[in-house]
Amino acid sequence: MKWEGGGEHCAERVLFEACLDGKIDVVVDNTNPSRADRRTYIEPARAAGFQVIGYFFQSSLAPALERNAQRSGDARIPDSGLRDAQRRLELPTREEGFDELYFVRLRDGGDFHVEEWTE
Repeated sequence: MKWEGGGEHCAERVLFEACLDGKIDVVVDNTNPSRADRRTYIEPARAAGFQVIGYFFQSSLAPALERNAQRSGDARIPDSGLRDAQRRLELPTREEGFDELYFVRLRDGGDFHVEEWTE
């Protein structure tokens, strides 16, 4: 596995690996825009015998920047982080190792619409 840096990433790595070792279901709530980012989780999870389910949240930069501007403190991330994620974004595919894959849209009013992924 490739894990960069320390701090939060190190704690995440330890927790993720502990869940895999203990056969404990785990949800990774993280932005993984590229295939390489997702591979960090998918390959070890599959090797440990886990079912891998992915949710791709519809991503448009302008609305994301607007929502981010309404946040404060630690909840707000630098706009450059959103731009970088958008630049690195690669649509997921089942071939990456997902057993199930879903597309999620944010509706007006703040709720989500989830549908099965179509290639």
